[in-house]
Amino acid sequence: MHAALVESFDAPPRYTEFADPVPAEDEVLVAVTAVGLHPIVRALAAGRHYGSTGVLPFIPGVDGVGRLDDGSRVFFGAARTPFGTFAERCVTARNRCMAVPGNLDDVTVAAMMNPGMSSFAALTQRIEFSAGQSVLIVGATGSAGHLAVQIARRLGAARIVAAGRNPQALEELRSLGADAIISLNLPTDALVSAFRDEIAGHRIDVILDYVWGPPAECVLAAIAQKGLDHTGARIRYVQIGSIAGPTISLPAATLRSSGLEMVGSGFGSVSLDKLFQSLATFLQEAAKAPFRISTVAAPLRDVETLWSAPESAGRLVFQP
Repeated sequence: MHAALVESFDAPPRYTEFADPVPAEDEVLVAVTAVGLHPIVRALAAGRHYGSTGVLPFIPGVDGVGRLDDGSRVFFGAARTPFGTFAERCVTARNRCMAVPGNLDDVTVAAMMNPGMSSFAALTQRIEFSAGQSVLIVGATGSAGHLAVQIARRLGAARIVAAGRNPQALEELRSLGADAIISLNLPTDALVSAFRDEIAGHRIDVILDYVWGPPAECVLAAIAQKGLDHTGARIRYVQIGSIAGPTISLPAATLRSSGLEMVGSGFGSVSLDKLFQSLATFLQEAAKAPFRISTVAAPLRDVETLWSAPESAGRLVFQP
């Protein structure tokens, strides 16, 4: 079969021939029709993600859409190494497949499930978000952030604040449900002040952080309080991505002077069973009323050329 093959952590995958996977007991063979190029896929292929085993070669891809032998259309994930989803065929456990509703096309499902899971699992599995709470989304201008705004609104958020660097994308988020926007291009002091106005002035309950690094430090500086005569309101901070930097400086006083609670959301923080339960619920929500996500479809044979393309036009989806 044809597949994208990672042979080096320093180069894009190469479109080549690879041995067909053979299903083991309790596995199914999937004829792949669409796979999304998500940040985690790039990070694993570069050996930068904590989930990387360091073993080469392998086919990248964590999920996708395809058809089973009986013709049924499914979303699936958790392929057996070295068989990732960027291939004509893949194998996965039968219980890692879920039927794709008829009103959703393959490219849209392949594009939205991974980025949608990032906020849907964070809100429903990691912190048990409640309708009426307010959410700040830091790093909201990518596909995951666009979906996070829509998901927070779908779950009944009272107020949604979107922070990001792309001015045009930030303005677009208003039409998706954002009540306010904050530019991450502001000078540090002004950014801290803008975050403080929202966190304290409008009572932010939950923060979804897709960027980490310096923007996270500004958020945390806005949460920290001075004086001895206050009681910090509870704020749950969910760390999801780290595109702005892998580390931060966190003063101890920030935790002691506030009601801040910090957790992470990703593979390892939630069991695969719960992640797939969350994905199934998210897919059902999308079937009821589709979420908006921009996509760019391309043939898998172009994977090497397009691997490093920016996401400015939408989530890139390859079709074998």
